Amino acid sequence: MSSLFLFLTMKKAVIIGLGLIGGSFALELKKRLQYTVVGIDKNPQHLQEALALGIISEIIDYPQISDADLVLVAVPVNRIAQVVHEVLDHVGENTLVMDVGSVKESICKEVAQHPRRSQFVAAHPMAGTEYSGPQAALYDLFDGKVMALCEVEKSNWKLLDRALDISKALNMRVKMMSPTDHDLHTAYVSHLSHVSSFMLGKTVLEIEKDEAQIFDLASTGFASTVRLAKSHPQMWTPIFLENKTNVLKALTEYIKNLENFKHLLETDQADAITQNIKEANYIRKILK
Repeated sequence: MSSLFLFLTMKKAVIIGLGLIGGSFALELKKRLQYTVVGIDKNPQHLQEALALGIISEIIDYPQISDADLVLVAVPVNRIAQVVHEVLDHVGENTLVMDVGSVKESICKEVAQHPRRSQFVAAHPMAGTEYSGPQAALYDLFDGKVMALCEVEKSNWKLLDRALDISKALNMRVKMMSPTDHDLHTAYVSHLSHVSSFMLGKTVLEIEKDEAQIFDLASTGFASTVRLAKSHPQMWTPIFLENKTNVLKALTEYIKNLENFKHLLETDQADAITQNIKEANYIRKILK
């Protein structure tokens, strides 16, 4: 097979936002699906790092995305709708546009009236780590994880099929849901856990002024609980604000349980404390 034929048939992906998720997606597309991957990022340092790490082969700009087979938008959630609009203005008619934001309802509403809305698939790969930037990109990050797809009925079926094929090639389990359901559930299973981790870390740092004591006495349990507290604030602040209503609902229920546990402890209710822990242990049957 000639090199010219390979060049002409090679698929092109554009990654906009070369952080953990965008960079990891780029590695997967290159290794699993033989895409040529190029990148856009407003951070010049990220662009150079992505080039040096081999995550992308070229730096481009929006006028150069018209021939892409896939454009993946992996910027902070408060910028996704604006970027998707700009992308849809520039892409060809056969380009699949996907985002990876962890909040979906506001994004779907903001792109609903775009003439090329059918080329957009609202997606959320339920994967990540506490690290950020191109150097945090990981091959196999999405292996066995869930890819949530929202408002699929509004997407062109051929392009939706492409999104499904990509998800399956990345060994992801696809779950289709409404943006409203997605945002409600992620508030409880993802966003609340980050709030809890951030505030636990903050509480310990405020009380334990001696950093050496924290390091020396911290168990693996503490380390795993506050792992998410190392996540980037510029990523998570927009997520909390974009999903404010659902995060507040989740926080209200969480605080109610904390206050109840505090009361049980203050009043030495050993049996009730034990019962609360037993009820929480049911999570073992769900998360094996």
